[in-house]
Amino acid sequence: MSVPGASNTLLEAVVPYSSVSMVQLLGRVPSQHCSQAMAKEMALLAYNRALKLSKPVILIGAPDWSNSGGVLGYPVLGVGFTGSLATSRPKRGDHRFFLSMRASDRIWESSVTLTKNLRSREEEDKVSSCALIQAMAKACQVSGSLDSGLTESEVPYESETQFSEEQEIEQLINGQLCCKIYSFSGEAYGTDGDRKIILPGSFNPLHDGHLKLLEVAMSACGGGGYPCFEISAINADKPPLSVTQIKDRVKQFEAVGKTVIVSNQPYFYKKAELFPGSSFVIGADTAARLVNPKYYEGSYKRMSEILGDCKRTGCTFLVGGRNVNGVFKVLEDLDIPEEIIDMFISIPADKFRMDISSTEIRKNQGVVTS
Repeated sequence: MSVPGASNTLLEAVVPYSSVSMVQLLGRVPSQHCSQAMAKEMALLAYNRALKLSKPVILIGAPDWSNSGGVLGYPVLGVGFTGSLATSRPKRGDHRFFLSMRASDRIWESSVTLTKNLRSREEEDKVSSCALIQAMAKACQVSGSLDSGLTESEVPYESETQFSEEQEIEQLINGQLCCKIYSFSGEAYGTDGDRKIILPGSFNPLHDGHLKLLEVAMSACGGGGYPCFEISAINADKPPLSVTQIKDRVKQFEAVGKTVIVSNQPYFYKKAELFPGSSFVIGADTAARLVNPKYYEGSYKRMSEILGDCKRTGCTFLVGGRNVNGVFKVLEDLDIPEEIIDMFISIPADKFRMDISSTEIRKNQGVVTS
């Protein structure tokens, strides 16, 4: 962090040093604080956090981490480190440390047992820190070496496990990963690049109406932000999508050169937590459901609390007109609570109106789907 420009690389550092801090990080009481399994779990938590924090930029000459999962094309790495080093009292067990690094498609693991009574606590700290930096550099394909100070007998045990795309998607469906990003656009967008303009949907199939709506939404935002589509692998009312279904739907976006996020969050308040500060592009029919207490256990108070939480994340909703029960409706036709009305921005009908639906396309194609 003492290097100028470090914020271009380092997203966040968390030191869960006390037992209570570790419990809060994991959400449970660990059976063992110092182990390879613990470092691996911490790395996965860090990776998911990195997905939420990384910036939507296009990197030229970056490490070749294909579909590396970084939000909108930014490759990210989650690092977990835990150790049992020299302390104020003699230790019966080994002095050792474990580290793990998680990228979208692979995980690197390493462990070192230090020679007892060879170094002071400060020296052990320095050795383990150097080993950690060297491992991160190697994972990022940074050339050069750093002398960690390990002796010939202190040989690191290292392993690397690579995941197939199918395994990554399975991890997402199972809740291990919060999202996977497929950045097919290769384009740079306005100065407000950190903000994402997201059009969620099932895209079964993707059609011109989806593409046009996101294009108009970008114009409504003054051209700022990064446009992308989002598919939830988890549906609130139906079984999760299969790996094959997800891959097939993603291929549609590759064909048109658009970025798509696959998440495991079916609810907008969870999407808002995952992508804070984003603008979600929705139809008037979806907006009507968002403000209907029926979908909040019949509680207007519950609805206000949840949408209020969305508002505090900085999220907004860009609302396009849609046919609702045979009647074309826009935002102005809906009864939006006053306390959250500033979250909703209308896309005028003269800017976008396309009476087309994926359901009708499937019917015309004779496709049966669930």
